[in-house]
Amino acid sequence: MQPRIDSYKVAPEGYKALLGLEQYIKHSGLELPLLHLIKLRASQVNGCAYCIDMHWKDLKAIGETEQRLYGLDAWEESPYYSERERAALAWTEVVTRISDGHAPDDVYERVRAQFNEKELTDLTLAIATINAWNRLAISLRAVPGAYQAQPLKKGA
Repeated sequence: MQPRIDSYKVAPEGYKALLGLEQYIKHSGLELPLLHLIKLRASQVNGCAYCIDMHWKDLKAIGETEQRLYGLDAWEESPYYSERERAALAWTEVVTRISDGHAPDDVYERVRAQFNEKELTDLTLAIATINAWNRLAISLRAVPGAYQAQPLKKGA
């Protein structure tokens, strides 16, 4: 596969705007493992090989277990995700597939029971942002495999 366009090269300000959202989300107070789980799950739903490669590596770099990584595609049937993670993953799926059901009330109530209003807003921003990255990577043919995760810094 050959990349179609280097989006950073041809539209650096747009790329930087998405990176600005990433920085906000990173400092929002949501747990880093949770953020990477929802990014990986949205990328699986969207079929984004580049982002799957990236977030799988990021999760491994912060100590996520292989069992939880391999089971993410079937998280609803897997016993090793917390209720908070399950709510976030359910919300990730309905927001990612927004045209299919328009984020139903039952899923909203489930996620609302685990997240306060700011957290839920930040979670939704994180989901919207990874969906934007997925759409860029898929449509412009970002080539997976070369991404290297950064080791978690102490105190981070």
